[in-house]
Order: sequence, then C-alpha cells, then structure tokens
Amino acid sequence: MDLLPAETSSEIVKKHRFRSLKMVDLNYEQLLSDVPYGADYGTLDNGLSYYVRLNSKPKMRAALALAVKVGSVLEEEEERGVAHIVEHLAFSATKKYTNHDIVKFLESIGAEFGACQNAVTSADETVYELFVPVDKPELLSQAISVLAEFSSEIRVSAEDLEKERGAVMEEYRANRNANGRMQDAHWLLMMEGSKYADRLPIGLEKVIRTVSPEIVKQFYTKWYNLQNMAVIAVGDFSDTKSVVDLIKTHFGSKVPATDYVDIPRFLVPSHEEPRISCFVESEAAGSAVMISCKSPVIELRTVKDYRDLLVEAMFYHAMNQRFFKISRKKDPPYFSCSVAADVVVQPIKAYIMTSSCKEKGTLIALESMLTEIARVRLHGFSEREISVARATMMSEIESAYLERDQVQSTSLREEYLHHFLRKEPVVGIEYEAQLQKTILPHISASEVSKYSENFRTTHSCVIKAIEPRAAATVDNLKTVVLKINSLEDDGIISRWDEDHIPEEIVTIKPNPGSVVQESEYSNIGATELILSNGMRVCYKCTDFLEDQVLFTGYAYGGLSELPESEYISCSMGSTIAGEIGIFGYRPSMLLDMLAGKRAEIGTKLGAYMRTFYGDCSPTDLETALQLVYQLFATEVVPGEEDIKIVMQMSEESINAQERDPYTVFANRVRELNYGNSYFFRPTRISDLRKVDPFKACEYFNKCFKDPSTFTVVIVGNIEPTIARPLILQYLGGIPRPSEPILKYNRDDLKGLPFTFPTTIIREVVRSPMVEAQCSVQLCFPVELKNEKMMEDVHFVGFLSKLIEAKIIQVLRFKHGQIYSAGVSVFLGGNKPSRVGNARGDISVSFSCDPDVALALVDLSLDEILRLQEEGPSDADISTVLEIEQRAHENGLQENYWWLDRILHGYQSRIYSGDVGSSFAIQDDSRSDVRKILTPSTARQALQKILPFPCKKQYTVVILMPQDSRFQLLKSMVTNAKVQFGFAGLIVLAFCIWRYSRTSSKQ
Repeated sequence: MDLLPAETSSEIVKKHRFRSLKMVDLNYEQLLSDVPYGADYGTLDNGLSYYVRLNSKPKMRAALALAVKVGSVLEEEEERGVAHIVEHLAFSATKKYTNHDIVKFLESIGAEFGACQNAVTSADETVYELFVPVDKPELLSQAISVLAEFSSEIRVSAEDLEKERGAVMEEYRANRNANGRMQDAHWLLMMEGSKYADRLPIGLEKVIRTVSPEIVKQFYTKWYNLQNMAVIAVGDFSDTKSVVDLIKTHFGSKVPATDYVDIPRFLVPSHEEPRISCFVESEAAGSAVMISCKSPVIELRTVKDYRDLLVEAMFYHAMNQRFFKISRKKDPPYFSCSVAADVVVQPIKAYIMTSSCKEKGTLIALESMLTEIARVRLHGFSEREISVARATMMSEIESAYLERDQVQSTSLREEYLHHFLRKEPVVGIEYEAQLQKTILPHISASEVSKYSENFRTTHSCVIKAIEPRAAATVDNLKTVVLKINSLEDDGIISRWDEDHIPEEIVTIKPNPGSVVQESEYSNIGATELILSNGMRVCYKCTDFLEDQVLFTGYAYGGLSELPESEYISCSMGSTIAGEIGIFGYRPSMLLDMLAGKRAEIGTKLGAYMRTFYGDCSPTDLETALQLVYQLFATEVVPGEEDIKIVMQMSEESINAQERDPYTVFANRVRELNYGNSYFFRPTRISDLRKVDPFKACEYFNKCFKDPSTFTVVIVGNIEPTIARPLILQYLGGIPRPSEPILKYNRDDLKGLPFTFPTTIIREVVRSPMVEAQCSVQLCFPVELKNEKMMEDVHFVGFLSKLIEAKIIQVLRFKHGQIYSAGVSVFLGGNKPSRVGNARGDISVSFSCDPDVALALVDLSLDEILRLQEEGPSDADISTVLEIEQRAHENGLQENYWWLDRILHGYQSRIYSGDVGSSFAIQDDSRSDVRKILTPSTARQALQKILPFPCKKQYTVVILMPQDSRFQLLKSMVTNAKVQFGFAGLIVLAFCIWRYSRTSSKQ
C-alpha cells in the first residue's frame, strides 16, 4: 500500500525535490564523519573548540552558544547547587561587566533577556545561549566577548553571591511543586546507586543559602577549563573566517589550565529486578504510570547505527499509534499513553512509557501498557502499521529536506551542541534524507517489532505509579508485572485486531464554486476572493518555508450570544465533537488515513468568534481543504460511549484543577477583575453534570455550517495556479444553507459582563499546599478611547515591555528577591465592535518568598509610580524600541506573523472592506508611536492609560500557604514561614528523559 503523499506536476519540475533525490550505496560498516557538516570547525591552541556556520534564517541574526562539559554531577557534597549558581553569576557580574550590565547590554541591542539570552544547567553540562542581531559590525564582536567573559572571568564576590541567592532560591522554590516532586522521586529511583541520584542541578536549599564565595570560586576555577568548552556561532554572516577570527581575538589569548582535571564519568548500575514504587502526590494533576527501562548509551558512529536509529523511531511511531487507538476505544484503560526514549545522562539512555489515567486506574493502565508491549513481542506489528509509520517518517524527512535552506540558526546551533557534548554526528540534511530514502523502504515489520525487547521489565526497569490518593500498592504493581510476564511466557496474548480504514477523506467531491469578486492588496502581497457561497478567502504566497502553509477561518458570533442556561453545554462543543470526529471519521481512524500527509486542523469556540485553523505541507493542501470541507459537511452525533469518555476526562481534569493550590488563586483573580459572571466562573463538577451532549453537538454543528459567515486567511508556500482550483472546489464547494445560520453583525454582538473594581483591593488567598510558595498578581484597569485606539494599542505594547523590564531590574537585579516577572495585557473581553472604548487590564505577576510578598508589591507600585511621575530614561526607551524593532524584523520573515497581522487587519475596528488599508493604518500607527516615543511621551501615556497615580486603583492577590499544624510547629522552631510550591497542571509534563534535570532557564 503506497501511503506516500502525491506530488503535483508543477512541484516535480522544481529543483532538488525529494522525489528526485538519488539513493546511496549502503555500506553499513561505513563510519559517519566526525567532522560536523557545514561548519568551520576546529580547536584553538588553548583547547577551546569552535563551530561557525553561515545561515541566513533569520536574516541579520546569529545564534551563539558557549557549551561547557560541566554539570551538577561534578559537585562535592558541600557544592550541591554550585554549578547552577555559577551559571546565574555569569549574567550578574564578570571582570568586564558588573551589576547585570551584560543583561543591559543585550537588551540595548534588542536581544531581550529570557528564552533567547539564557543558560541551562543539567547534570552533565552547562550551556549559555545568545541570539543577537549582526547588522552592525561591532555587535557580533561584543556578543562573543560576553561568551569569553563567561568562560573564565565570572566574578564571585560575597556581594555578587548575595544578590543572586534570592533569585536562585526562588527558582528552587518554584521547582518544589507537584511535578517537581514527582520528577525528583522518579529520578532518584532511576539513578539509585549512582552519584547522579544525589546531584539534581537545582541543589540543596542549605547550600544555596549558605555556600561561601570561596567554594563557588573553587568549583568554577577547577572545572571551567577551555578544554571542556566550545563556542558555537550560526548566523547570517558574510563569511566564516571573520567569525573564527573574532573567536580567536576574544578567546585565543586565554591560557589553558596548568592543573587540568579530566572530566570523570559516573556509571549508573544496572539491575535485573524492576524497581517499583507508588508515589502519592495530593496536588498531582491526575493519576499516571511511568515505566522506564535503562540501557547504556551506544554512540552513533556507523551507517548501521543510523539504520538502528530509524528502526527505533519507526517502533515509536507504530507503538504510539496503537496506544492512541486504545485510548479511544470503549472504556479505555488510560486517557493517553506514549512511548519515547532519550539520553537521560551521559552514560544512560532510557526507554520510557507514560500514561495518564482515571483516579484509581493505575493498575489497569499498567496492565494495558505491559500487555501491548508483550503483544508486539509475541506477534509483532502488522505490515499496515509499519507502512503507516514508514509513510509518516518519509513525510517528515521530506519536509526537513525541502526546508534545508530555511532552517533556523537556533536549530543548527543545537546540532553542533550535541556534536560537542554528546559526540552525535552532524551529517547534513541532504545526506540524512538520502539515507532515509534508501533505508526506510527496506525496514521490515519483524525488525521494528524486535525493538520491544528494550521494554522488558528485567532490563533495569523502573515502574512508578502516581496517584493523588493512595489506591495501588507496590505489591499490586508487582502482581500485574508477574501476571503479564506469565501470560507472555504462555503465549496466550491475542493478536492485534485492525480496523478497516477508508481510502478517501471526501468520497464524493463537491462541485466547485466560483469567484464573484477579486481584489489585490499590493502593500501586503495578498489576494482576496469572494466566493459564490459567500465565503471570503485571502491568500498570501511566501517563500519563508518551503513546506509550510498556514490558514485560519473565523466567523463572528460565539459563546457570548448564548443564554446562561446553554452556556456550559455549548462551551464543551469542541471537546465532545472532537472526541467523536468532526471530519466524519473517528480520530483513531483519521490518524491512519492521514499517514504520510502533513495536514492538521483544529477548531475553537470563543466568546465572539468561531474559528478553524490549520497547518499543512503545500503538497497536502488538498487534504487540508478536504478536512475543512468535511468540517462543514459533517453532522456530529454523540454516542453513549463517546460521551462517557469525554465526561470522564473532563471530570478528572476538574478534579486535578481543584487539587492545584494555584486554582483558588487564579479563580479569585478572575472573580475580582472580571466579576462573578457565569462566563468567567470556573467549571465545577456540578456544572459538568448539567451538560447536555446533544445540545453541545447541535451547537457545534451550527457553528461550522454557513460558509457565508466565514473569512479565511491562507499564508505560506502556495502556488496560486494549484491552490485556487482547490480553494474553489473545497471551500467554494461548501453548500450555503437556504437560511443564514449564526450570522451576526460584529457591532451587535453581546459583550461579556466584566467590570474592574473602582477601589483598591489587596487580598491574601490561602490554599492548602504540600510545600509552600507564594505568587503575586498585581492588576491595573486599562481603558482605551475609541478615537485614539490604534495609537494607544501600540503604546500599551511598548509600556508593558517597559514595566516588565523595570520590575525585573528592581525586584531581581537590585533586591535579588525574584527569579522572573511577567507583564501581560488583557483586552480580549471586548466585543469586536467598531465603536466604543476598549477595556481590560495590565497585570504584573511574580512568585517570591511569602515573607517578602507585600514588600515586593509596594516596591512594584513605587517603581510604576516613579515611571508615571518621572518617566523612564532615554536608555530605557532606546532599549524598548530596539527590542520591539528586532522582534518586528524577525516577524516579517515568519508565516505565523503574517497570518496574525492579516487576521488583525480584518478584525480591526478600522476595517471597512479593504484589508490592505486596515493593515496600512495599523502599520502607520506603529511607526508613529515609535517616532514619538520619548521619556516624556511614555510618562504621559502611563498617566493616561493606567490609573494615575497608579496607587489609587488596582487589585493585588497574593497566594499564601494555608496554616497547618506542621506549619505552626515549624514556625515555633524557625520563627519563619514555610516555603511551599505550586502544583503542576499536567502529570505527563514530566519529560524526565530530557530532565537531566535542566534546572535553570534564567
């Protein structure tokens, strides 16, 4: 059965297409090159390795990194947490930079501190990452000089250390939540008997609070040697030689250590008997089972090793396909289940299965997981399962190959990091595509099936059940293991029963519609079509990514129009209908039908709009549009079993939220700021039991029925001569109902009922917690006048960035009391009317030590008031403008950015039928605000947009741990409040195979 995606005639003539890619002659003993493909690679005389590669995506940007083969496993007992502290100190003070001047420098060039300018510490390594503009010659040199400072010039004074202790402690506290505790427990079980077990990168609280500068300096000096480091630079450079010269300039004079100490390797012992544990976590998001089987890491060195990796990947595809189908059967043993593997620590690879299940369902989930693996060992996968997996993998490598010249610099940087830190070959996507195209067709079902041997419970296996309330015992889990092993030994596990899968998504193709009006908008490079069924379609052709097409369709009129009595049922329409199948096929069946194709569609029912959205390959645009057609053509009818599964999952989700200490806090913030209306109230179990699934599906069917109410925007690598006929057939072919369905005028929609308090409200919300933590949300009302709306919206964007930067400067860099802070803007409660003012709020949020929460609130208010009265500095304005400009430049090269901007053009209150004009007005407003943004105008805007003075109207809600006998007892001993942590929302956020544990993303 050929499941490979079909290719259109015009695409065949394109150069270097995947289908015309030549096969390679296979010599499985051939060594993969240890010279990384595409990079100018070498080692300086002092031992520093370097990788430099030219890459123009994105333009005029560079992704840099300093990789250090030093992690927490190297720490001695009194140093536990020091590797992570060193990483923090790097951004705080070096020989050349003091008082977080590195952060200020990076922000001044538009490299915002956060996810892109950061570092991460794991058990085996520390990596510092920068993403910087290179459109000015001196910027790259300065950025590389920063990495050079990290390598040998980090300052470790008593003052520097004291400033960072608070931030590190706050990060430590944030990790002490439900997910953190569960991850830690599983980590300890997996690593038992090795040094890794006692060397979590976050360290010990005692060490963080009391470690001396001398000990930190000693660790830094001992291990931060140039022989253990590499500099990676990938970006839009004119040439590699000049970049290598810059690396030599900043690093070449550094002297290698004379007392160099080799990095030791630490083994993780194997064990034949499975380690089994039951972990009770009262704040867990639900019940779950984790099975981890450890194996020594095998280096990827030969073509045969690469083939083995493909077999392994095919196993995961086929296995996960089965798990998904089981999760959608009658009375399933789990809600979700998946299998994967990764290198946990340098010497160990873990094969991991995780499942989430209903409460008291861990034994059933474990039995099903072990049974399915045993079924594969006994009977193997079917040829169809392997064909589906092969088609999926072939589609993935085709996409990667087509976009080989459009890969982000940050992605390439990761490849070279893995080459240096883990000796993973970098062979180049062209060769990799050739290998996969040659090898994949010849991998057999029996080969893939044999990979199930890695999941035997005798292979250093760790099994952990996680439950919010104790139900299973270790003996129960052992009994399940023995039972399945016995059934497998006796060979009495039956074969997998396959379903019949239809060949076509649309069995009878619709009659194409026609274009009744066409408009060109040259300023945005877009074409708009009004189709004969009333649907408006706007498409923009781009070449940002060879294998990406994005689209979104929306119609006005959503949940705000419903009476309260129908709201709960109808708000679950997407959830219930999605479980049944919104495209005319059950989700598990559709998964097989889409094998080898890249086309994903989702739906959303919002307050004021109904939306469908998608992402597909250009070669699969027809499939994606067929799914849209099916969305409008399908009548979703709920069945008893469908409803049962959805309601059970929803009930588990609500129970999980109610176990989460953060829920009571978030609910109170919402209640205070938006009123206690039914739309903003949290869903309770009692509400769930009032849901009418037939009403939910009936409403969902109506939401996606009338094409004349929808506007669709398509952005990506589309060829109009191919795309237009498909648009006419599958979008234009959607029948228009004889009477309009849910057709609303945007100006007549019902607004959501919300009113911000007119007074000051300061509340402490107490919630029971296992370990205590404190979270703060400080909110101010915002009202934007209609006549200045466009300008003020841009002002709000600039000012929110300004406030965030200044709050971080004060609370973290000056007082050292927080890890991070965020400022967010909410204007989404307003109906999309073209008249009237827009109301919302700006909120400042951070977590901190409960003892200092109120003081930090006052410091935040003081800083915002100072900005209102005195205004920011010229440097502050310059930084905010630079950060915004760099983000804007990056956005211009992204399909998602253009899709979002064109949608905003249609949905803007200034839109009156000409999206090009609407887009231009918004763009001009941005430019106008940039031109007039000065310390003085920023001060005036802060006074105008926020209450002035800001201390006269705001709400602040602080989450605190609820008093308990344990807390009172500890307070008598320590005379201090206990520090607790938030519960995680999703158990399966473990990802512990990449856990290592990456403790710091500053």
